[in-house]
Amino acid sequence: QVQLVESGGGLVQAGGSLRLSCTTSARSFGTYAMGWFRQAPGKEREFVAVINWHGETPAYADSVKDRFTITRDNAKNTVFLQMISLKPEDTAVYYCAASSRIFTTRAAVDSWGQGTQVTVSS
Repeated sequence: QVQLVESGGGLVQAGGSLRLSCTTSARSFGTYAMGWFRQAPGKEREFVAVINWHGETPAYADSVKDRFTITRDNAKNTVFLQMISLKPEDTAVYYCAASSRIFTTRAAVDSWGQGTQVTVSS
């Protein structure tokens, strides 16, 4: 497991943008697939996006496709989630996730961050 620390959450109006960051001190960052999940009040934690070890072949949930972009900088041990055209239904706690394998389910995740709140007002 690796320790993950998210930042960048906040309050934004509908149509606005935010960029989330997730960093780790793990030397093996470049060997992990990295991604994001989110959990809205009263709902289960759901997959948002994932990117492979080399920063290639990102995958997205249908609900965020064409609005969210996941990237990573292995030299800085950081993964980003750029979010544009935000909607009130994007309001959730966003969790950074890491795994030794590509993932789209919670069961496949090895490590979680503590979460960062994103609130989109209408």
